[in-house]
Amino acid sequence: MNTWRLLITRPAADNQLLAAQLQQLGIFSFGLPLLDMRALEETPAQRTLMLNLDRYSSIVVVSKPAARYALERLDTYWPQPPSRPQWFSVGAATGQILKEYGLPVSWPEQGDNSEALLALAAFQDSLRQPNPRALIMRADVGRDFLSQQILDKGVPVDFLPLYERFLPEYPTNLLLESIQQNQLNGLVVSSEQGLKHLLELADIDWSKLARLPLFTPSPRVAQTARDLGATYVIDCQGASNDALIKALQQHRPLQS
Repeated sequence: MNTWRLLITRPAADNQLLAAQLQQLGIFSFGLPLLDMRALEETPAQRTLMLNLDRYSSIVVVSKPAARYALERLDTYWPQPPSRPQWFSVGAATGQILKEYGLPVSWPEQGDNSEALLALAAFQDSLRQPNPRALIMRADVGRDFLSQQILDKGVPVDFLPLYERFLPEYPTNLLLESIQQNQLNGLVVSSEQGLKHLLELADIDWSKLARLPLFTPSPRVAQTARDLGATYVIDCQGASNDALIKALQQHRPLQS
C-alpha cells in the first residue's frame, strides 16, 4: 500500500469538504467526527458583552463555530455592526465567514494559530489604541496563551463563550474496527481537543493506534501527541485542508 488511506475526524460538515478534496487527489478517507458542537445558553453577562461590542478595540474569533454563533447573536443585537472594533480571526477559514458577513476582519496570511495572530501588525496596532480592550469569542474552554499575551501588554481581556464541544457517542471498538476494515494507514486530528477525543475513543486500543502516522495542525498538538505515546507524528503547520494536503504530499505511508 503506497497511498494514504486516512481517518479524518473533523466535524461532519468539515469532514465532507475535506473528503471531497482528498478524493480529487485519489486519496481514500473515512470520516469519523470526533468533535460536535452545541450553542451555549446565553447568560445576562454574555448579553451585556454583546450589547457593548463598541467598547472594544479588537475582537478575536478563534474558530468557525465561534464565528457562526457570534454572527447569530450579532444579528439579534446589532442590525448595523459597531464601527469601532476591528475583528480578527485565528485562521483564514474563520475570517472568510466574518468577511462574507461584511465585518472588517484581518487574519495572518502565514499560520493559523495564536502565535501568528500576535505577530500580525494590524492586531498589534489594535492593542495600542487609546483605551484598548480585547474580546475573545470562543468555546466554553480553550487555550489561554493568547489572552495571557494580551494581558501581559497591559490590555484588559474579556471572554465570550458561545458553544461547547463534545465527543459524539459511538459503539465500543468502532474506531479500531473502522481502521482495520478500511485498511487505514493514517490518522488526522485538527485540534488538541480532537486529539484528546481520539485518545478517549480509542481507550485500550490506543497502544495499537499510536503506531500509525498521525497528522496534527501545530507543533503544540504534535508535541502533545508524542507525550501521549504517538510514535510517528507529522506537523502540518496549519489546520486547513491545504496544509494537510501539503503534508500528505511530503510524506509517505509506512510500509505494510
